[in-house]
Amino acid sequence: MIDTGNTAWLLMSAALVMLMTPGLAFFYGGMSRAKSVLNMMLMSFSSIAIVSVLWVLVGHSLTYAPGQGALDMFIGGFDYVGLSSILTEVEPIDGTDGGFPLLVDAGFQLMFAVITVALISGAIADRAKFGAWLLFAPVWALLVYFPVAHWVWGGGWIASMHEWTGLPEVIDFAGGTAVHINAGIAALALVLVLGRRKGFGSESMRPHNLPFVLLGTALLWFGWFGFNAGSAYGANEQAALALVNTQVATAAATAAWMLVERFRYGKISALGFASGAIAGLVAITPAAANVTPVGAIIVGALSGAVCAYAISWKFKFKYDDALDVVGIHMVGGIIGCLALGFLAASAVPGGGDDGLFYGGGIGLLAAQAISVVGVMIYTFIVTFIIAKVIDLLIGFRIAEEVETNGLDHELHAESAYAFDELDELEEEAVSSSTPPGGETASPQVKS
Repeated sequence: MIDTGNTAWLLMSAALVMLMTPGLAFFYGGMSRAKSVLNMMLMSFSSIAIVSVLWVLVGHSLTYAPGQGALDMFIGGFDYVGLSSILTEVEPIDGTDGGFPLLVDAGFQLMFAVITVALISGAIADRAKFGAWLLFAPVWALLVYFPVAHWVWGGGWIASMHEWTGLPEVIDFAGGTAVHINAGIAALALVLVLGRRKGFGSESMRPHNLPFVLLGTALLWFGWFGFNAGSAYGANEQAALALVNTQVATAAATAAWMLVERFRYGKISALGFASGAIAGLVAITPAAANVTPVGAIIVGALSGAVCAYAISWKFKFKYDDALDVVGIHMVGGIIGCLALGFLAASAVPGGGDDGLFYGGGIGLLAAQAISVVGVMIYTFIVTFIIAKVIDLLIGFRIAEEVETNGLDHELHAESAYAFDELDELEEEAVSSSTPPGGETASPQVKS
C-alpha cells in the first residue's frame, strides 16, 4: 500500500528542490556583471532541461539500478533505463506498512542531479562559450555525477566501504560529497582549464544586483528544507530534525560570516550575509540528520567563518573562481562531512555512529575522510579531462572581444537591462527640453 502522507511529503520535497535551481540562477545572476547576467542565469536554467532528459534516459538507472558484478562498486546497471520498469513499483518505508512509488524517488533525485550541474557554472562566469557549456553539462553528469551518486546512495564503494574495511558506515545524509564537494572540485578543474577573466585581480568585478542575490538566497534557503528534510524519505522525526538543523546551521553561518567581515573590513555586507547562508546550508547537508541542533549550530558557525576566508584563496593562488563555488561549496562540503567525525550523535532519530566528541572512535572520521578524498580525486581528474577535450574540439573560452562587450549581447542577442533604450530616451528628453535660444530647460522640465 502507498503511504499517501509520506508520498505527499516526497512530492513536495521534490518541488522544493526544483525551486532551488531558479533560485541559484538569481543568486549567480545577481553576483555576475550586468553585461553577462542573462548568460549566467541561462546556464542554470539549461541544466534543468539537459539533466532532466538525461536522468530519465539513463541517469536514474546508472545511479540506482544494480550494477554488473564488481562494476556495481563504481556504476549502476541498465534495469531502470527510461524508467518504464519502475512505473508501478513501490518502495517500502522502514517501520511502516506502507511505501512510496519509486517514480517519486526518481523525480526527487532528478532535482539533485540538476542543481549539482548548475552549481558548477558560477565558477566560469563571464568567459565560457554557451555551446561548450551545453556540451559539458550532459557529459559531466554522465561521467561524474551519476557514478559518484551511485557510490554514495546507490550501493557503490562509499556506501559499502564499511563492509570490507571494518570502518563505520559513511554518513552523507543529503549530498555533501555527491553534490557540493563534487561540484566544488569540478569547478576548480574547470577554471584551471579556462583561465582567468580579463582584468581578474586588477579590475572591479562587483555583483551588479544585490537584490537578485538576496532573492536567490531566500529561494535556496526555502528549497533546502526539501533538499535536507526530504532526504528522510518520510514525514517523521528524522525529517523534523533535518529541518531544524538546516535552519539553525544556516543562521549560525550567517552570523559567523558577518563577524568575520566586521573584524576584517569593519563593515557587514549583504553579499556576506547571503554567502554565509549558502555556506551554512552546504555544510549541514551531509550532517542534517546525524547531529543535534547544538551540533548543527557548531557546524554552521564553523563553515561560515572558514568559508569567509576561503573565498579569498583565489587571489592568493591565482585561480579565477568567479562566484566562489570552490570557496563555499567545496570547502563547506568538506567541513560538513568531516565534522561528522566529531559531532555525529547516535541519540538522534535514526541512530548511527557516534563521533569523537560523543565517545566514538576515530573510525568514523577516517571513513568520512576517505570518501571526501576519493570523490575529490576522481572528480577533479575526470572534469579536467572533459574540459580539455571540449576545449580542443570546439574551444571552451569565448573570444576576448566577446568577453569585453558582454556575453548577453554577443551570445544571446539580448540584454537584461535596456541601457540603449534608456540612453535614447534621455537624449530625446534633452532635445525636447532645449528652447530655441539654445538654453537648456530646467531639470524639472527635463525629467
